[in-house]
Amino acid sequence: MLRFARAMSTKVTPVISANAPPAAASYSHAIKANGFIYVSGQIPYTTENKLVDGDFQARSEQVIKNALSIVKDSNSQLENIVKVNIFLTDMNNFGKFNEIYAKYFNAHKPARSCVAVKELPLGVDVEMEVIAVEN
Repeated sequence: MLRFARAMSTKVTPVISANAPPAAASYSHAIKANGFIYVSGQIPYTTENKLVDGDFQARSEQVIKNALSIVKDSNSQLENIVKVNIFLTDMNNFGKFNEIYAKYFNAHKPARSCVAVKELPLGVDVEMEVIAVEN
């Protein structure tokens, strides 16, 4: 049993990206462990910590760009994303989100969930988190 415990031990490494908005609370942009990258939920804020101006699609695009920037800064890439979780405050925006999502995830299609939530941090209407493997 002790041998198994040693094999399962891992180094947990936080990732802080200069190419994503600063964390709004006490968390890392991502955590790397056992070859996986767990990206925290990204909201439609810029690296200057400003809410994106524009429509729902503009906000959706910023959320995806933020997540992809963190994946890249974690030594990975879009094609290594294995799971995407999307949170929407209004499921009427599902189709609009998919239009933007398809611009990035067309050839590579990771597993995905999309759920409706009552509200999101800072009053935003979309959030996305991803899990990727390292290069």
